[in-house]
Amino acid sequence: MAEQPSQAVQDYLKAIHRLGGAARVVSPVDIATALRVKAPSVTGMLKRLADAGWIDYTPKAGAQLTGAGLSEALRVIRRHRLVELFLTQVLKLDWSEVDAEAEALEHAISPRLEQAIADHLGEPLEDPHGHPIPSSTGELRHRSLERLSEFRDGQTVVVREVQDDNPARLRHWRELGLVPGATVKVLHYQQLDDLFEVEVGGRLIRLGSEGLAGLWGEPVGIANSAAG
Repeated sequence: MAEQPSQAVQDYLKAIHRLGGAARVVSPVDIATALRVKAPSVTGMLKRLADAGWIDYTPKAGAQLTGAGLSEALRVIRRHRLVELFLTQVLKLDWSEVDAEAEALEHAISPRLEQAIADHLGEPLEDPHGHPIPSSTGELRHRSLERLSEFRDGQTVVVREVQDDNPARLRHWRELGLVPGATVKVLHYQQLDDLFEVEVGGRLIRLGSEGLAGLWGEPVGIANSAAG
């Protein structure tokens, strides 16, 4: 496996990892949905990935990453998130623009360029959207986060991660101050209307569960102890 895997292989390994395939078997249906491809093509690709040693595959049940597959998935994720940070910090692109650009560039970057970017950025821990960046040796920090829509009246939460696949939503969150590191106090939740009243940076904001979907955080007590 000395040669860099094809773009398709990398995309599959990254998708399987995102679906939890480092720790459990992921169904072919979920993989097809994540990659927006038809189920028959997934079946054929999973067989090829298994033959190459990237995954353990059981027909109909699904796939789980092997050690080699996990390492490669983390390498691709590292490149993607480093590129996103480079594009925002160095080239000053908006955080709503960089996911699609990084999707293309992550497959073209050599290990040498990857490390040069990491060195330039000071071996960063997170990408612009708050997602942890795997280390050069393949470690990925894990933390227990909750959806912001799960918090209720009187609770205060620190935003840690935001979903990065919807540019319009990312721009909206930026305008509202709903970015990683922001402190959000839930003032009131109206269950009948599914409407949250929250305070962010001194501003009162009203959003439904859908408007908060894709925002993840920690209660302030946990966030402070983790930071310390």
